Amino acid sequence: MSRSFDAIVIGGGQAGPFLAARLAGAGQQVALIERRHMGGTCVNDGCQPTKTLVASARVAWLARRAQDFGVVTGPVSVDMAAVKARKEKVVLASRQGLDDWMNSTPNLTVLRGSAAFLSPHAVEVNGEVLEGKQFFLNTGARPVVPEWAAGVPYLTNTSILELDTLPRHLLIVGGSYIGLEFAQMYRRFGSEVTVLARSTRLAAKEDDDVTEAIRGILEGEGIQVITDARCMAAEQRDDGVAVHYRAGSEVVEGSHLLLAVGRVPNVEDLRLELAGVRLDDKGYIAVDDTLRTSQPHIYALGDVNGRGAFTHTSYNDFEIVSQNLLDGADRKVSERVPAYALYIDPPLGRAGMSEAEVRASGRKALVAVRPMTRVSRANERAENLGFMKVFADAETRQILGVALLGIEGDEVMQSLLEAMAAGVDVDTIIRTMHVHPTVSELVPTLLADLQPLN
Repeated sequence: MSRSFDAIVIGGGQAGPFLAARLAGAGQQVALIERRHMGGTCVNDGCQPTKTLVASARVAWLARRAQDFGVVTGPVSVDMAAVKARKEKVVLASRQGLDDWMNSTPNLTVLRGSAAFLSPHAVEVNGEVLEGKQFFLNTGARPVVPEWAAGVPYLTNTSILELDTLPRHLLIVGGSYIGLEFAQMYRRFGSEVTVLARSTRLAAKEDDDVTEAIRGILEGEGIQVITDARCMAAEQRDDGVAVHYRAGSEVVEGSHLLLAVGRVPNVEDLRLELAGVRLDDKGYIAVDDTLRTSQPHIYALGDVNGRGAFTHTSYNDFEIVSQNLLDGADRKVSERVPAYALYIDPPLGRAGMSEAEVRASGRKALVAVRPMTRVSRANERAENLGFMKVFADAETRQILGVALLGIEGDEVMQSLLEAMAAGVDVDTIIRTMHVHPTVSELVPTLLADLQPLN
C-alpha cells in the first residue's frame, strides 16, 4: 500500500524545509524526507558550527593581543571541551527549531529515512512507497576522501567538529575555503598547523593579489603553507600521521590530518536512473535555468545541483522554485549575481566577476584598489590587513565585481552586491552620504579612484 502527496521533498537542507513549508502553506499535501538532521550542512556541519568555532578562536586571538590595546591580561588558554559545548548548544538550538517548525506545520508529513526512486513518480522510504506529483531534491554533498588517505586516520569538516581536545599539529590537505578557515581557527586555538595545497596558490579561484594577501595573513599567524603539493601518500605513525608529497620526495608529520579537498554530491542512494533524472559530467544533478531536471516534475536544489555550494545559493534556489510555482514569477538562476565569503580573519567578501573574468570578457573596464591601511575604522581597531578592489564597466559605469579582503569585508560586500543586482552605477554610490566611522564609508572614495584596467 502507498501514500500519495502533491509534493515530495527529499532532503532537509537550506532549501528543503522552507520549500516544504511554503508548499504546505499553499494547501498542498507535502512529504519531507530527511535521513539525518534538519538544516543540512549549514546548521550541522558547516556555517553555524564552524563560525561558532571561528568566534571562539577570534576571542583567543584578541586576548593574546590585549596589550596592543592597552589592556593587561594573564596567560591565555583554550578549553576545547567548553568550546565544543558552546558550538553544540548553538547547533542544537537551530536544529530543534527546524524540527519543531516542520513537525507543527499543517499539511506537512515528516519522514525520517533514506529515499530511493522506484519510478519517476514514486519513491521508497523505510519500505513504504510514496507517490508524488512533484519532487524536490535537496540532498546536499559530502567531503571527498581521496584513495591515498584511506589507510590512515583522518578528519573531515564534519568529524573535526567532534574534537574536544587540541591537536598538537594539524595537517590540512586542501588550500581552499574550508581548509583555510580551519587552519586559522586551530592555529588561534594553539595548534601547530600546516596547509598542503595542490595548486601553486591558496584559494586558487581568486586573483593573484588576493591569494598572495591571504597567504601572507595566514603565514603571519604562524601557519606553514606548502603549495604545489601533488602525488600524495600517507602513513600512520605512532604519534600521528605523515603525508608524503611531490612524488613522495618530501614529507610532513602531524598529530592529526584534516582532508579538505572538495565535495561530492549525494546522489548514489536516490536511484535516479529509475526516475529518468540525468547527471552532468561532474556527477551533479543536471538542471535548467529554473532548476528543473531532465524530468520536468522533478527539481534539484542546493549543493546537489552544482550551481553553487553555499547556504545562500541553496536558499535562493528555494526562492526561485517557490516563487515560480506559486507566485507566477519567472525567476532564473542565471539572473543572480554570484557572491560568497571566505571566513578567515580578516574575511574576504566576493561578488560578481574576478579580474581574470573581467579581462576574459574583453570589455573596457575600470579598476580601483585601496589598502585597508587607509581605512580609519581598520586602523582604529588595529586590524588593517588586506585591501579593497572593485571593477566597473567603463561605458555603463556599473560594478562588475568586487574583492574586499579586510575587516568587515563580508558585510561591506553585501551593499555592493545589492547595487550590482539593481544596476546602480558607481556615480550614484559616490554621491550617497555614508556614515562615519565605518568601513563602508571608504567605498565612495574607492570608486572615485577608478582607472582604466590595463
